[in-house]
Amino acid sequence: MAGEAPLPSVARAPPGGGPGPGAGPGRAEGTEGLFVALGAGLAAASHPLLYVKLLVQVGHEPLPPTVGRNVLGRKVLYLPGFFTYARHIVKVDGKRGLFRGLTPRLISSTLSTITRGSVKKAFPLEDMEHVSNKDDVKTSLRKVVKETSHEMMMQCVSRVVSHPLHVISMRCMVQFVGREVKYSGVFSAIGRIFKEEGILGFFVGLVPHILGDVIFLWCCNLLAHFINTYAVDDNFSQASVIRSYTKFVMGIAMSMLTYPFLLVGDLMAVNNCGGSCSVAPACSSAEHPCKQPASLSTDPSLQGEVQTWTPQRTLSLFPYVYLFFLIQSLRCQDKTPPLQQGQPPVGLQ
Repeated sequence: MAGEAPLPSVARAPPGGGPGPGAGPGRAEGTEGLFVALGAGLAAASHPLLYVKLLVQVGHEPLPPTVGRNVLGRKVLYLPGFFTYARHIVKVDGKRGLFRGLTPRLISSTLSTITRGSVKKAFPLEDMEHVSNKDDVKTSLRKVVKETSHEMMMQCVSRVVSHPLHVISMRCMVQFVGREVKYSGVFSAIGRIFKEEGILGFFVGLVPHILGDVIFLWCCNLLAHFINTYAVDDNFSQASVIRSYTKFVMGIAMSMLTYPFLLVGDLMAVNNCGGSCSVAPACSSAEHPCKQPASLSTDPSLQGEVQTWTPQRTLSLFPYVYLFFLIQSLRCQDKTPPLQQGQPPVGLQ
C-alpha cells in the first residue's frame, strides 16, 4: 500500500535457510496468519485517514478555509483538518462512508503481506553478526547493502502483486467527489477496468510507487547507517538509545522526500478513469459537478497577508530537531574531561 511501512511476514531464517529451533510449519503459518490479521487491522483503522488524504490529493475542497492566526500572530488560511473533513464525509454518506474502498484495500494488504512472506521463504537472508565498530565499516556497509537489497526485492514484488487492488481502492474512494457508482464492488471493478483499459489498467501508477519505495529504502537505511557509524561513538553512554531512534527519524525525513512519487502514483491511478470527476482539466469548468469552492479569501483586507498553513510544515522540522539534539549530545560528550590514569572518579574522591 501507498505511504505504508512494510510489515515483517515470518521470523528470520537461520543461515542456510533451515528451520530454527522450535520452528515448524505450524508455527510459521501461525506467525504469518498473525501478521496478516495485524496488517488488515491496521489498514482498517487507518482507512479514514487514507480516504481524507486521497480527497485532499485530488484537490477536493468541499469546505472553505477558515481564517486564523499562527504562532507568530500572522493571519493564515487553515484548510479543513482531518476531523472536519471526516465530519463532512459522515454528513454526506454516514459513518459507513468513511470506509468506502476498504474491501479492496484489505485484500491488497493481505496479498502484500503474504507475498512478502513467500518471497522471504523462497530467498532467505543469511544472518550476519552485528557490526558496530569503525574498524569494520566495510563489513557493516556490506551488511546494510545486502539487507536493503533483500528488503527492496520483497517490497517490489509485493507492490506489483497488490497494486491492482490498490488502484481499485483508490477509484472507489475518489467516487465521493462526483457521487459516481461506477466501481461498486471488487469483481465488477475488475471486469470494468479490464474491459475499458486492458491489463495495463491495473498497473497505472505502479512505476512512481516502486521508485518511491526503492528511494525510501536505500536513503533511509544508508543515512541511518552512516549516522550511527560516524556520528555516534560506541563509548557514548546513550549511543544505543540514539541508534534506536536514528532509523525512525530518517524514515520520517525520507517519507517527506519520496511523497511526490506516491502522490503522482495515486493521481495516475484515478486520472481519466471514466468517471465524471477525474483529475483532469475539466474539473475547472464552471458547469462541471466537481467544481470546488474558492480556496482563497475574497476579503481585500486579507490579500497579501494570508498564507496556507498545514501541519506538514511542523512535522518537517522534526528530523532537524533530532539532528540538533544529536549534535548537542556529542558536543557535551567531547567536553567531558577524560580521567587520568589512577585518578578515581569525582564522586569517589
